[in-house]
Amino acid sequence: MIDPRKRDFLTGLFETAVARADPRRALRDALPPKPKGKTVVIGAGKGAAQLAAAFEDLWDGPLTGTVVTRYGYAAPCRTIKVLEASHPVPDSAGLAASEALFDAVSGLSENDLVVALICGGGSALLPAPPDGLSLADEQDLNQALLASGAPIGVMNAIRKHASRIKGGRLAAAAAPAKVVSLVVSDVPGDEACQVASGPTIPDRVTLPEVLAMVSARNIALPEKIQAHLAAGKDLPPRPDDPVFASNEVRVIASARLSLEAAAEMARRAGVDAVILSDAVEGEARDVGLVHAAIAREVASRDRPFTKPVVILSGGETTVTLRGKGKGGRNTEFLLSFAAAIDGIDDIAAVAADTDGIDGSEDNAGAFADGGTAQRLRAEGLDPLAHLGSNDAWTAFNAIGDLFVPGPTGTNVNDFRAILIGNLPD
Repeated sequence: MIDPRKRDFLTGLFETAVARADPRRALRDALPPKPKGKTVVIGAGKGAAQLAAAFEDLWDGPLTGTVVTRYGYAAPCRTIKVLEASHPVPDSAGLAASEALFDAVSGLSENDLVVALICGGGSALLPAPPDGLSLADEQDLNQALLASGAPIGVMNAIRKHASRIKGGRLAAAAAPAKVVSLVVSDVPGDEACQVASGPTIPDRVTLPEVLAMVSARNIALPEKIQAHLAAGKDLPPRPDDPVFASNEVRVIASARLSLEAAAEMARRAGVDAVILSDAVEGEARDVGLVHAAIAREVASRDRPFTKPVVILSGGETTVTLRGKGKGGRNTEFLLSFAAAIDGIDDIAAVAADTDGIDGSEDNAGAFADGGTAQRLRAEGLDPLAHLGSNDAWTAFNAIGDLFVPGPTGTNVNDFRAILIGNLPD
């Protein structure tokens, strides 16, 4: 395991970043004015139930509504109904949840208000295949996209063109009621229409652009999805559609704000902090190599930053599946990073998903330092072999360096912190 004091420091940075995206804090200053008519709350994402509970506490007036979250992520609400469904591959419960959200916004008037609580994970939680496609087709699509290594913007653009609910369609169904979308951003650049594939926020990406994305990245889409896209039917509404004229969108929490909070905590502890970017994308193992190169340069030459320093970054990397191991994008990033800093004593890092879950297991990510690769070899494990088979979880589990904070109730994308040098006494 890495040095306990450094581990505690890195954990504190993660907890500070997550606290900055706390649902109550995020919502407190973003509540819309009360309507003349009804208030209906809808929502989707891995932190949707916590957002709903916070909204109930903050809202001074009657309301109804329905939100959907991942299995095991529910939170008690008094009035808002909380549904659970599968993530990252959709299931029949998600299909029923999509219909429940449509039911919640049906028959509203121009005097009514719909508040949409949107956060990461909603794409998988809201399957709604258009005519001619089935839930199985949407499951196949999600599997293909997850295995493709495509960035989240590309995946969501494709999803929006094979859905009845994504790409603003749920907001269109709520018309003529006003829809205010309160978004916890987990996407690079905080483009709100990308979060959860934008069920209440339309996108400007056209079908020809989507087809070009598929071709450029050689994404192997299921045959039925290919046929649906080629037919050009059921296109998502455009942002200039009058049905969205009175709607509002507010990003209430994001990776940028969380990274800034973590940087301030580090500085208060006597460690300089720099933020590389809140929008890092790319293959996780490649991003790990780039971060390792920067860390080595600082460790050996005090450039471009001077030790002690913590380097912070956010965004959403991707993993192209090559093997059948266990893991997620943060552990894959960190295993690549660990192999590239092998033997360097004064580097320690954490990489974790701010929702508390990285991939399909119960860890948010992991810790690593210059001794990680050697500890793995002492256990009879080859770091690069495990990286090659997408089996980073098994590697970090073997040496006790998984990071398991549990579900956090929010989601502002990946969090990476690299400490170079020693902590002040």
